[in-house]
Amino acid sequence: MIPSFRTLRGAALALILALPACGDLPQPYRGNPGGQAGALAAPPAYRLAVPAPSEALLSGAQAVGFAETLSAALLTAEVPASATEPLPLDWRLTIEASLQGNAVIPRYVLTDPDGRQQGATLGTRIPARDWSEANPEVMQRVAREAAPRIADLLLRAEAARKGNDPAALLAHGPPRIYVPMVRGAPGDGNQALTSRLRDALTTQGLLVQETAQGARFAVTGQVAVVNQPGLRSQRVELLWTISRQDGEDLGRVLQLNEVPVGVLDRFWGDVAFAAANEAAGGVRTVVQNAGGFPAQPGAAAPGAAPQAGQGLTLPRDGNALPPPQVSAAN
Repeated sequence: MIPSFRTLRGAALALILALPACGDLPQPYRGNPGGQAGALAAPPAYRLAVPAPSEALLSGAQAVGFAETLSAALLTAEVPASATEPLPLDWRLTIEASLQGNAVIPRYVLTDPDGRQQGATLGTRIPARDWSEANPEVMQRVAREAAPRIADLLLRAEAARKGNDPAALLAHGPPRIYVPMVRGAPGDGNQALTSRLRDALTTQGLLVQETAQGARFAVTGQVAVVNQPGLRSQRVELLWTISRQDGEDLGRVLQLNEVPVGVLDRFWGDVAFAAANEAAGGVRTVVQNAGGFPAQPGAAAPGAAPQAGQGLTLPRDGNALPPPQVSAAN
């Protein structure tokens, strides 16, 4: 049995309502930068992602272990690092290694959220045998020696960014949100959904960006179209993930529905318009619950019920959609 629109919408609202308010989120670096970060005007508001290296002359398990060890050393130096693949607003630390004679020399490359390299530094020479064995004590020593150099890279990159883009430091006004290209949709869905969502978020009072620099929030869209065995319909799943500049995954908005087979293979048209407008309301609620909007007199507390139009409307028949100026029915 195909679930009704009301059932799907209720599930989405329950998901949004379950998101915590910003005040309940851990903020270990606020007001206490320490280490190298003390030289900054404020502690880094972003997170440094340290994914497992693929070109560091280490096996898969060794690469994962070293990424975790380096991340722990950076945390000790008060650098907000995490051994994980980067979210859209994360800075990225790439670990490389080259063999020179009987020694291995690590290299650490810092990249900003837009993929621009912001600096690199070399680690100390390690005997090739010690590196290949990846003894935990050796790798911990390597990580401890590298952490101050990486923190200095961040310090210089942050100082340059602030000097070149003072507007990015503003803490007031509309929240800036980075909206990269949607992925996974057939036909022109990626482009159509991205464009429509950017427009819809603008009408929701957010300042939309096509690059990550200066953004406090990001929303990524992932589409999956699944054929229904024995049926002439496809299940369409749209997942919108909202994250914050410090790497916090704030919440997700899920849209589900069924469409006739092939209806979205070429053009999404009004289907993209309806889906993006519904999703934008949910995204705004997540950002608001995370403290993204300045408090207004008499406004409901974070976590209050979402506004109308924050459910799911992927219509089964795109031709049956109302004109764009008509709001989606509850």
